[in-house]
Amino acid sequence: MKKNLHIVVISIIFSVILWVSISLSGDYFATYNIPIKLINFPPGYTTGTKLPGQVSVRLKGEGWKLISVSLGTESDYLVSVGNDSGKVAVDLNSHLSDNQWLSSGIEVISITPDTLSFIVEKISNKKVKIKPDLNLNFKPGYGLATPVRINPEYTTIHGPGRFLRNLSVIPTRQLYLNHLDSKRTELLSLPEIPGMTYDNNYVRILLDIQKIVDKNFDNEPVEINDIPHNRSVILLPGKIGIGVRGGIDILAKLTRDKINLSVNYNDIMRDTLGTISPVVLLPENVSLLYLKPERLRYIIKKFK
Repeated sequence: MKKNLHIVVISIIFSVILWVSISLSGDYFATYNIPIKLINFPPGYTTGTKLPGQVSVRLKGEGWKLISVSLGTESDYLVSVGNDSGKVAVDLNSHLSDNQWLSSGIEVISITPDTLSFIVEKISNKKVKIKPDLNLNFKPGYGLATPVRINPEYTTIHGPGRFLRNLSVIPTRQLYLNHLDSKRTELLSLPEIPGMTYDNNYVRILLDIQKIVDKNFDNEPVEINDIPHNRSVILLPGKIGIGVRGGIDILAKLTRDKINLSVNYNDIMRDTLGTISPVVLLPENVSLLYLKPERLRYIIKKFK
């Protein structure tokens, strides 16, 4: 029995193949959802009209031929625009010749939708700013120490003029990152928009992520600016405490000489409360936490 087992298996396989072959030789109906694609625009023209993502094509043919459609390399229903411009209405049934993958022996029963309407217009160019679309979550105690850097910052968009007219910023595709605690670089793509192309399809962003810490300085002097030659001003107190916040690498390099506290004589003269708050100038990417005290008293002396 075991000696004849392979003969039995071969016979079964041959029978199945024969049955499938006979079965698929008959006519069948099948419906395919096929992406639609416009081709052969007039030189310098495009469309920004949002089209249906797919058309539903119902076919009739021998089973083998319908299977070949499913397994074929073609994946789009092509529509040739030709020399049309302005508002165009297309009968999709009249573009079967653009789709050679619908081989002879296959009958197209219906196409849904059977017509398309779109606007063919000249291509314009515009340079716009790129805005990264970021959703960032940090580990506790961490954050962006400096603003997000993007390269390139601008791109030129080529597309329908009526779409570009009011466009000044193009966002990237959204990037979601979680549990961030260190610097990283990411490559982001620009969105696909009907009828539009970019000089740069990708941008690189740098996320300067650091541990966010505080730093305190005591007895910082407060300068007085623009004092008239016949006046003197005494601040009480003349030195104050200041607290700042920023990335750990940034604050590690922060020294007293990079912090400026001042008041302007003209602001003192306009004061009606008897105290004044100093103006604080800090290095980039360093934020103020507190002043101690927040307001200073003052004494003005006049010389003859």
